[in-house]
Amino acid sequence: MNYTSFSRVANYIILGAILMHFSFPLKLVAGEKSRTRVSQDAPVFSNFSYQGNDKVYDVHPLKADEFYSPILQGCYPDPSITRKGDDYYLVCSSFAMFPGVPLFHSKDLVNWKQIGHVLDRETQLQLENCGISAGVYAPTIRYNSYNDTFYMITTQFSGGFGNIVVKSKDLAAGWSDPIKLQFDGIDPSLFFDDDGKAYVVHNDAPARGTELYNGHRVIKVWEYDLQKDCVIPGTDQIVVNGGVDITKKPIWIEAPHMYKKNGKYYLMCAEGGTGGWHSEVIFISDSPKGPFIPAPGNPILTQRYFSKNREYMVDWAGHADLVEGPDNKYYGVFLGVRPNEKNRVNTGRETFILPVDWSGVFPVFENGLIPLEPKLRMPRGVENKTGKDGFFPNGNFVIKESFQTAPLDFSWIALRGPREKFISLTKKGLKIIPFSTNLKEMKSTSTLFRRQQHMCFTASVVLDFIPKTMKDLAGITCYQNEHYHYLFGVTKQGDDCVLLLERVERGKSTILASTKINMKSPVTLRVEAKGDEYCFAYATTSGEYINMGGTVSGDILSTNVAGGFTGSLIGLYATCASDVSL
Repeated sequence: MNYTSFSRVANYIILGAILMHFSFPLKLVAGEKSRTRVSQDAPVFSNFSYQGNDKVYDVHPLKADEFYSPILQGCYPDPSITRKGDDYYLVCSSFAMFPGVPLFHSKDLVNWKQIGHVLDRETQLQLENCGISAGVYAPTIRYNSYNDTFYMITTQFSGGFGNIVVKSKDLAAGWSDPIKLQFDGIDPSLFFDDDGKAYVVHNDAPARGTELYNGHRVIKVWEYDLQKDCVIPGTDQIVVNGGVDITKKPIWIEAPHMYKKNGKYYLMCAEGGTGGWHSEVIFISDSPKGPFIPAPGNPILTQRYFSKNREYMVDWAGHADLVEGPDNKYYGVFLGVRPNEKNRVNTGRETFILPVDWSGVFPVFENGLIPLEPKLRMPRGVENKTGKDGFFPNGNFVIKESFQTAPLDFSWIALRGPREKFISLTKKGLKIIPFSTNLKEMKSTSTLFRRQQHMCFTASVVLDFIPKTMKDLAGITCYQNEHYHYLFGVTKQGDDCVLLLERVERGKSTILASTKINMKSPVTLRVEAKGDEYCFAYATTSGEYINMGGTVSGDILSTNVAGGFTGSLIGLYATCASDVSL
């Protein structure tokens, strides 16, 4: 498959043309009696466990002065980073996930804590009726020391937003409602010059009639009015046309970021599409408005030249952002993927980090032009605390969640709407009050998700649920998108409770296995993945797991087969509008 066909740009154009502004209130069921019945009979989930088992971490144990990259495993793509004093802040794309734009904090670039999301209110994020790979793309976070304000600028292809910016002087207090910006294109980024002026750079299409080939894009720059929070009309100009060398027809120049060092302006962009030809390139100028001249040594980061059979492969590296680290050395965060043994990508695009050598005129990612290694040397004086004291876990880790105490971890998310509309934490565990929507619909579903973060993992949960009708269903889903997913859950058939395994491919359902089950006592549902091979099993009070459906392929959970830009999600799901037919 040609991965350049996955490029965000092509999909943005399609999505932007078909998505409209929908803002419908969520309704659980019609009528107060039905609402009460659904709440009383709602499934309860407890004792969730997730354990990563990737071989790469077993054969590459950490030494005392090492840490793993990716630093954010699972679907955390398009990273952007900024610094205020000794504090670092990082954001990633979130598409149709709600809340949107996960926000992380670190003091040392090794140990990260998620401190929330930038877009956590429905006034900021309107995703109803959009596909999972729509929504929010390629955010950039920047701190402006001149007005002591954080900015997050992004493209939101839903809700009629387009390109937006939000601001905050106090991250603990949250972010403003979106300010819509009047320009087309995608991947906007802010740059604050040391004279107090501000600029926006972004990807755009060439002027109509001037496109030279499929994938021909340009980078534009605008002056930005910090008082009015808008681009200044008439100040836009193209600073990069096509890419490093337009005579070679470079594709998908995008994700621009501007920096200043030693009086020179640098423009760093992704080139080659988010796929096998992805790379990072750099340009230099005497002015923020160009002309920008490409570095002679481009690309400065890529994995495209190496064998696809290399062990523990990292691929698709690019879409990067730079920051000066605590040791006065530069570092770059970027996206990459870790394909499984069939070269399929189920965990999505993850956030990696590398030191950057900027001792010369141009920055170069250290070891970014050779096959990437899983371990890095820590900055001097840093202790690895990942997975401890609230820091984001790394490597092969175990997560256990009883769902009996608040608050719920930020890693648990919903799609298209707030999780708080369908969940409640009880003494018995997590109660999910089912919506009258199912997983195939581009609507808010009553599903609590977390990202698949390993190629090999085991996840299990205890389900306490007695369905009343054939429309009631609850269980686990392994979910890539509306048209590609697995569902492992309990429903009603006649007078019996039935546990079933459903495979959804291209939106069409196939029941792989089903069995009658006694739900007078809770049942444990489990999914195990070993690369491309997934197994679903259940255990009753006896404790012995029984496989359902044998070994099934994870192909439909991969970007390669399902398309789009997200990684696979593991969801705790309930509905009172099941469309499963036994």
